[in-house]
Amino acid sequence: MPLTPEEPQIHESAQGPRVTPAASRTAQTPRPVPGPRPAAVPRPGRPGPSPAAASRTGGAPRPAPPAQRAPQATSGPATPTAPSVSAAVPQVQLIPASAEGALDAAEEAVDLLLDTGRAPGDILVLTTGDPHPWAAHELSFGEAAYWAQHDAGDDVFYADAAQAERAARRPVVVFAANGGPAGATAAALPTALARAGTLLIVCGDPQQINSVLGTGV
Repeated sequence: MPLTPEEPQIHESAQGPRVTPAASRTAQTPRPVPGPRPAAVPRPGRPGPSPAAASRTGGAPRPAPPAQRAPQATSGPATPTAPSVSAAVPQVQLIPASAEGALDAAEEAVDLLLDTGRAPGDILVLTTGDPHPWAAHELSFGEAAYWAQHDAGDDVFYADAAQAERAARRPVVVFAANGGPAGATAAALPTALARAGTLLIVCGDPQQINSVLGTGV
């Protein structure tokens, strides 16, 4: 049954030093203990102690530096967020049409897209059989001029489906299965799907289209 447009809806062993037991140590003359360094005199090459450090008592333990502090407990492991794939998979809309009427159906789809606000440069039209009259006319001036218009991307572009791989991706691709060599639709439709950013509109035989895409559309 024909679908009406939505888009429009056409739609990351080392050991420490041994300690001799206290009982076996040899008594030695104690070495004189140097007096304490004045708090106001900094050590060479290091900044002087802060007032807070100067006021610490000798027995008070210093806090561990930030790198050695135990990590704070968290509420739980972070739950990974699954990436959204909806934006990466274009919507597929089918307009049932015979091979003879597929190009006309594609033209009507383009007109509806433009009428509902789509920019001309958003649309790529692919044909499997006879080229669209615009494509035939522009190709008469040479392929360089023809593809230069494609690269400019400011108007609807019509191309042979067999050259779909050469075409750049556009938000909307309209695919007209209007005849051509046997297997043309099956060969080109997957590439057309890859070229569609958000919407692929297929004009052709539903049974043939579904057999290629592997699902009902």
